[in-house]
Amino acid sequence: MSKEPVAVVGIGQTAHVAARRDVSLAGLVREAARRALDDAALDWRDIDAVVLGKAPDFFEGVMMPELFLADALGAVGKPLLRVHTAGSVGGSTALVAANLVAARVHRTVLTLAFEKQSESNAMWGLSLPIPFQQPLLAGAGGFFAPHVRAYMRRSKAPDTIGSLVAYKDRRNALKNPYAHLHEADLTLEKVQSSPMLWDPIRYSETCPSSDGACAMVLTDRTGAARSPHPPAWLHGGAMRSEPTLFAGKDFVSPRAGRDCAADVYRQAGITDPRREIDAVEMYVPFSWYEPMWLENLGFAAEGEGWKLTESGVTALDGDLPVNPSGGVLSTNPIGASGMLRFAEAALQVRGRAGDHQIDGARRALGHAYGGGAQFFSMWLVGADRPE
Repeated sequence: MSKEPVAVVGIGQTAHVAARRDVSLAGLVREAARRALDDAALDWRDIDAVVLGKAPDFFEGVMMPELFLADALGAVGKPLLRVHTAGSVGGSTALVAANLVAARVHRTVLTLAFEKQSESNAMWGLSLPIPFQQPLLAGAGGFFAPHVRAYMRRSKAPDTIGSLVAYKDRRNALKNPYAHLHEADLTLEKVQSSPMLWDPIRYSETCPSSDGACAMVLTDRTGAARSPHPPAWLHGGAMRSEPTLFAGKDFVSPRAGRDCAADVYRQAGITDPRREIDAVEMYVPFSWYEPMWLENLGFAAEGEGWKLTESGVTALDGDLPVNPSGGVLSTNPIGASGMLRFAEAALQVRGRAGDHQIDGARRALGHAYGGGAQFFSMWLVGADRPE
């Protein structure tokens, strides 16, 4: 039996800031969920199941918060499922929800991801000492910086590429009212002179710590026909993972990422992603990962990704805009960051991305990764319903 086509008919997100002290965790998730329902012109009673995701519980110090969030999410008496795949969790959560619709288990599903980083400290939560090893890493940047240096050596990229990405994404964020960082006075020179945190990653080339949530309503053909706004249709979605460490692991371009992208393109009938995809919302928590992922996802040959960035191809007015929303470099509620990439891709093909809308966007890719670059989730959405 063929799969049911899956449509994104509602998208909602909170304002993202360093600390949302005006709402509890329950209030935060309800805000995003309510906005997604309003966008879909639906109510809680129209939702058959809820699928949520977040980063590790010790990031906020609340164990299994989904149990007390059921009421806030309108999930009392309904199936409630939690997903976790480290930083990629927002993307994989959306894919689990989509699969429930595609398999006709449920007709309409609310999916949501969130993080309230202000109630803990994720950087030091990611700095736990490993047995028999000195705890020399400070946050995710300490882990990924050597991989960035390896990419620079491998590709012979000039050391200015990271600052170009950061400056581009922070300027894009000025067009996104939900973005955390709105640095109107930021210049390329300020990025390049910001303090070095993890060589070669500077302060302005790294993601912020954000509170926020994102929600989407996914439904079937019948539900899509009732939507007051054009839906985004799922053309392909996949998850892949690999161990954090193994002999021969390529930290610069992980095999799981390449395989995940290839599966999505196969499902969507994409043979030339560079030409056939109109916009990309890519998980870039440290600026150098834009050129790295451009290669990993098949948009550029090995060692060539940085040239797309340098030439302006990935700018808002380039022919392959990357992170029109400002991306993770501008907004990072960790558990929700991947879902924001998926949701922003859907907004683009729905024509509802506001000031950061890409004219004529018909197909967009949402991408997320997590852990030690070991978990990957991606989806490709389009304006047209797949056959």
